[in-house]
Amino acid sequence: MGEVETNGNRISIPSSLDYIATVDEFLEDWLRAKDIPEDIIADLAIAVTELVNNAIKHGNRKDVTKKVTVILNYSDGEARASVTDQGPGFNPDNIPSPVAEENLLKEIGRGIFIVRSLMDDVRFTFPPEGGTTVTVVKRIA
Repeated sequence: MGEVETNGNRISIPSSLDYIATVDEFLEDWLRAKDIPEDIIADLAIAVTELVNNAIKHGNRKDVTKKVTVILNYSDGEARASVTDQGPGFNPDNIPSPVAEENLLKEIGRGIFIVRSLMDDVRFTFPPEGGTTVTVVKRIA
């Protein structure tokens, strides 16, 4: 299995759920050092944990030779996190709504819905080298 790599505002982990807590701790420490309010940190931690979980399971399909990278930024009153995997990519428009009646009892499909409800902006990009990057933004009031 690969190693965890950190550099300033960036952390890369092997695609194993064993590293979720490591990412969470990194994110919370980085945001606290910027004096971000605890409620904003909590929302970002939930969103990033969900995105990293998705990147590991669905993007990289738990292939520990593939990395998930999180990059954090804070400027102009906005905290931003980007989560990138090395998977095949997907169409975010094809994610069924978990609040649609036919999906209410299904156990999958809630993650992106939760992320969208917690964040002020959610963007999906598909880098030319492959994979998926999801960038979330939370405005600090």
